[in-house]
This record gives sequence, C-alpha cells and structure tokens, in this order.
Amino acid sequence: NMPVDLNGYWKMISNDNFEEYLKALDVNVAIRKIATLLKPDKDIVHDGDHIIIKTLSTFKNYNMDFYVGKEFEEDLSGVDDRKCMTTITWEGDKLVCVQKGEIEGRGWTHWVEGDELHLELRAAGAVSKQVFKKT
Repeated sequence: NMPVDLNGYWKMISNDNFEEYLKALDVNVAIRKIATLLKPDKDIVHDGDHIIIKTLSTFKNYNMDFYVGKEFEEDLSGVDDRKCMTTITWEGDKLVCVQKGEIEGRGWTHWVEGDELHLELRAAGAVSKQVFKKT
C-alpha cells in the first residue's frame, strides 16, 4: 500500500528556519552559513517500500536508502557527524522519519501537495520547512 508517489526530481523553492534547525544540531557557524545559501534538489526513487532520497547540492550530496518500517543505523556524517537509529513509516499520506540519538525529537516528515514536495525537519524543538517543486 503506497499512499503517495514520491518519484521524481524536485527543485527547492523555499527553505524556512533552516539555520535554527542546524543550530539545534550544533552545526558550526561556517557550515551553517554555507548550508543556508544552498538550494538542494531532491532526487527520489520510490519503489514500494524501498525508497532512495538523494539530496543534491554543489556543496555536498546526501544519500538516504531505506525500507519503510525497518529500523536502520543512519550515518549522518554528511550533516552533523552523528549516528542515529532511524525508522521511517507512513502516517496516512505522510512519510514520517524518527531519528533516535543524542538529539531529542529529531526527525522529518515528507508529503506531497499537487506538484510540490514538502519537508518538515525537526530537532530539539527547532522546526524547518522546505518546499520543492517537481521538474
């Protein structure tokens, strides 16, 4: 049962409160300044329960390859050099990620509205909202 089709190439159109999210992850100020200027794309391959989300930018690429409902160790060295025990599940038509580790309340939610892909990023009470448009 696949509530939503995430397949496609998505280009960022907005990025709100991202620096606060990075601050909550203790990302140093130099990296934060670079990261907040980037407009990464999302390249998503969605095949049943197997999903690959590639976050592509001129600075760094981050590749997330997972099966829905299966916990795995996620190495976030591309982000803040931590490791998390990560589980991603469908909640209705939203794809919800929980990243268990030293940062409280860490995770994200992806959902689709029309030709837009929404992403809410959460860490230690900080919430960042990103929107991508299908190309």
